[in-house]
Amino acid sequence: MTAPNKTDIHSTIGVGLSFLIGNFLGVSLWTFAFALFVGLAGARMSWIRDEGVAIATTAIFILGSGFESQQPMLLERIGELTLGVVVGLAVNLLIIPPLRDQQASRYVDSINRRMGGVLVNMGEELSTSWDTDKADEWFRETNSMTEELDTAWQSVRFARESQRMNPRTRLRASSSSSGTRVTRAGADTSRVSYENILGRVDEGVSHLRNLTRTLRETSYVEGEWDSQFRRQWSDVVRDAGYAIADPDADVEPIGERLDRLSSGLAHEGLPRESWPLYGSLITSMRHIAVIVDDVASDRSAREANH
Repeated sequence: MTAPNKTDIHSTIGVGLSFLIGNFLGVSLWTFAFALFVGLAGARMSWIRDEGVAIATTAIFILGSGFESQQPMLLERIGELTLGVVVGLAVNLLIIPPLRDQQASRYVDSINRRMGGVLVNMGEELSTSWDTDKADEWFRETNSMTEELDTAWQSVRFARESQRMNPRTRLRASSSSSGTRVTRAGADTSRVSYENILGRVDEGVSHLRNLTRTLRETSYVEGEWDSQFRRQWSDVVRDAGYAIADPDADVEPIGERLDRLSSGLAHEGLPRESWPLYGSLITSMRHIAVIVDDVASDRSAREANH
């Protein structure tokens, strides 16, 4: 049962409860308490668990707003309530889902820009020096991104619930049968799954957080980084940031550059104790490089659907 249908049923129950209590028990302090008790007791039932308080407050509101004058208008009250819910359903079905999709798209773009900004800043900072305070700042920024992602998930879930009977969904489904478009990653762009997109963005934020955690816990001082690794790796990080923030940015493929960096280090005879750190940094960036390609493909898919 969708949220609008639940609202209709539970509000009707609240109106009916108020008239039953008012007719048979009258209006007094203890009947207010009884209405509250019934609503909270109903909340223990699975099918109205989330709306028990709404039932109680609806009943209390009607009892407290002049029950005797409203008693003859029970059917009118229920009719007005039903009309309001029907209008709300129409708005949810026809308007809200597309708006929620657009809102989710803006969240995705915002998080991509923030991820890109962190990587660009990281590449610039690490190209010449190391500052542990910066790693703390980047780590906090990834936590803030996760909070924004939670909001985006709520928006998408609401849109999908409202979209189940949306006529636009059926029109898109029928049009997709006549032909589909394929992104450079081979994904079908006839329908955008924001659940998949947000899942990939969430994965990217997790990899970025892991990278910042590695940097934060590695308290290097100036001069302890291998100069060639520092220069090449920071360049890759910076360009990956540009590519995530702007998928149209002209940068050399990140994965290939990481392969060359790994291969070059293998022939330089770096101290054995350096490899765990450098390997971790390269691996984290390799995961993020995959996200870079997905971001570009997702952007193409979203633009094709608007």
